[in-house]
Amino acid sequence: MQIALTKKLANAMGIKLAQAKNDAEPLFSWTANWTNTFHNHKEDTVVMINNANRFTVTIYGVRRNQFKDVATKMTAAIRHTLLAMNIDPEVVDEYLHLSGEVEFISNNDRAQTARLNHQGLHAAFVIGRRVNESMEEIRYEDTLGQVVSTLPVNLSKSLDEGFVPAKEMVKALEELTGKPAYRYRAFELLVTLDLDRYQAKRRLIVPADIGFEKLHRLLQQVFAWKNCHLHDYTVFDNTNSKPVARLVMSKEDLAYDSSALVETRHRLSDFFPEYSQMLYTYDMGDTWEHVIDFVREIEEHDEEAPYLLEAIGQAPPEDVGGVPGYLDFLEIMFDPDHPDYTETKEWAGYWKPELRDFEARPRVIDWL
Repeated sequence: MQIALTKKLANAMGIKLAQAKNDAEPLFSWTANWTNTFHNHKEDTVVMINNANRFTVTIYGVRRNQFKDVATKMTAAIRHTLLAMNIDPEVVDEYLHLSGEVEFISNNDRAQTARLNHQGLHAAFVIGRRVNESMEEIRYEDTLGQVVSTLPVNLSKSLDEGFVPAKEMVKALEELTGKPAYRYRAFELLVTLDLDRYQAKRRLIVPADIGFEKLHRLLQQVFAWKNCHLHDYTVFDNTNSKPVARLVMSKEDLAYDSSALVETRHRLSDFFPEYSQMLYTYDMGDTWEHVIDFVREIEEHDEEAPYLLEAIGQAPPEDVGGVPGYLDFLEIMFDPDHPDYTETKEWAGYWKPELRDFEARPRVIDWL
């Protein structure tokens, strides 16, 4: 594996670089830089892009005194990022085996440097958002490149020339190994938000080992919430529907419920399919209660996930006042003669009472 380093990264590592090999296979070649996520911080992130398809790998939490075994860290980050995308471990292992040992070279490709800087900006946004949203301190993280790689690139000239690095990497791995890229355990879930007048439902396929923090971000997307409030999960016993576990956002929440679990330390497979139902509560003021039912287990899922199979019913706008407030809101929105109609409609902004076509159609859900 050939990794071209910027001068900044090479200096930080304190190594002398070999010259680039012109015949190096682009799929096995990467370009890397050391940069900062926050403008007022020192450099803290290594960003790597694949020379064939701009697939991006990020390693957050790398300071100047942490470059020991950096080749191992980079290889591990590539592995972890691909596995986080649910790529078959056999495919990942074969790719890394064919890539060979890491060889660091000098970066003399200006075009590739420009692409690296572009992906570095995306990486800073994704990592910064993840750090700011997390209720737990993040010291080291090497899988967020999967999110960066879902953002389209090469759009400066025309939309027709744009592509998504993650999808291109998946295609390349399938062509290289002759195997399907995906093979993992998955769950089908039915998530129901009871709004009294109707139910908003989302049927999903998710990786069995999805973390509860990621599940939260997924539910925020498919119900069009804005992630402005607190949330928790409650798991119920199958026989008597009594709570058997509560998962909270951070260890600070344990001060209010010492028996609770911290969501960042657990995965969905810790509870499903042993238990078949849990409750996701968002916004402790409005109290939006989403019932998550386990539908089925898929032993060897061979497609990308999380995937929205079906969406029925619009979710309320934020801060509408819970179900009672939402019913009052709907009454006003469907009555142009109501004295509060104009003000309420302006407050609702782009909210519509029915799902738009793009919201209802089946699709892969990106993590951003």
